[in-house]
Amino acid sequence: MPIELMTKAGFDALKKELADALAQRPVISAAIAEAREKGDLSENAEYDAAREAQGLLEVKIARLKDKVASARVIDESQLTAETVQLLSKVKVQNLQNKAIMQFTIVGETEADFSKGKLAITTPIGKALVGHAKGETVEAKVPSGVMKFKILDISL
Repeated sequence: MPIELMTKAGFDALKKELADALAQRPVISAAIAEAREKGDLSENAEYDAAREAQGLLEVKIARLKDKVASARVIDESQLTAETVQLLSKVKVQNLQNKAIMQFTIVGETEADFSKGKLAITTPIGKALVGHAKGETVEAKVPSGVMKFKILDISL
């Protein structure tokens, strides 16, 4: 799994999600034991559902453990606002429709476009990284090419 850069807050949230998932193990084990006590397992829907939930939980735990292991927390004190980079707050203007948008560039795990958090791995995120205020960038998106002018960069 590739290294994923993230904020301290994002890393803490990921660790909490893992701890919450691990805390579900005994609950699901108890549900399996309770269903097993009801007799014939071949026609026991409760048992099948509990086993399926256990399998899904174990997949989730494995995925979260991989993410925690591959995470690298960014030292925010080393960042500058000279160019767009991870954790930059960027104000851009879409040159096609003149709309002004503002978002923070974050790691994939922390991305939430509805909250203004744009993943660095998206076409727009990739296009903006490394560019300075006043520059125009092109992002190749599924619907074509979008052009943005960088209006401001802050931390």
